[in-house]
Amino acid sequence: MAASTSMRAASLRDDQMTEHAALMDRIYRHQRHIYDVTRKYYLFGRDRLIGKLALKPGARVIEVGCGTSRNLIKIAQAYPGALLYGLDASAEMLGASAKAIARAGLTGRIKLVQAYAEDLNPALFGEQAPFDAVVFSYSLSMIPDWRKALAAAHKALAPGGTVYVVDFGDLKGLGRVVEGVLRFWLGLFHVAPREELLKSIEAGSGRTSLDLLAGRYAFVWTAKGDDGFWAQPLN
Repeated sequence: MAASTSMRAASLRDDQMTEHAALMDRIYRHQRHIYDVTRKYYLFGRDRLIGKLALKPGARVIEVGCGTSRNLIKIAQAYPGALLYGLDASAEMLGASAKAIARAGLTGRIKLVQAYAEDLNPALFGEQAPFDAVVFSYSLSMIPDWRKALAAAHKALAPGGTVYVVDFGDLKGLGRVVEGVLRFWLGLFHVAPREELLKSIEAGSGRTSLDLLAGRYAFVWTAKGDDGFWAQPLN
C-alpha cells in the first residue's frame, strides 16, 4: 500500500512538472524573441547580483531558470575562467539561449540542460563535482516548489559555495495602488513574489547578505552554504 501511494504521488508530481514546463513554453514561445529587450525595464538588480559573484578561476556556476542566458553570457565575459551551466524547464527558452550563446562565441563555455529546478544536481550535466555558486535570477517567483528548489541548490553546493538570488520583493513600499497593479500584471505571466522567502531572510539569524531595492520592489540576497539560515524552516 505504501509503495502504491508513493508511486501515485510521484506520478502526480511528474504530471504537474510536465504541465509547468508546457506552460513555460506557451508563455515564452513568442516572448523569447523580445525577452531581453523588454525585461531590462523591470528586472532590476541582475547586474548588481553579477557584481557580487567575485568568482575564482575554475569556479563552477549554474543559473537555475537561465532563460535566454543573458546573465550567463555576462558572467562568462566578466569571469573568463569560470565554468558555466544553465538549467531551464522551457525548451523554447533554451532554444533562444543556445542561439544567444553561439552569437556571443561562448558555445564551448556554457552547458545547457532542460530540467526542473527542484531536481538540480551536477549529474544532470553528466558530472559529479558540486557547484561553487548557484544563481536564481527572477526564477524563484516562477518555480512551483521554490522551497524544494532552494533546498536542491543548497545540497548541490561545494564546501564554501554560495547561493545568489535576485527576485521580486513584497512590494510593500510602492503604495497599495501600485502594488495591486503590479501584482495583477505579474500574475498574467504566472509570476508570484515569494514574500515568505523575504520574510524568512529578514527574520533569520544567519549571516546572509540582503540588499533591498527601492520600494521593496526587489531584493538581492546571498547565502553561504554553511550559513545558519539553511537550518531554519522556510515558512
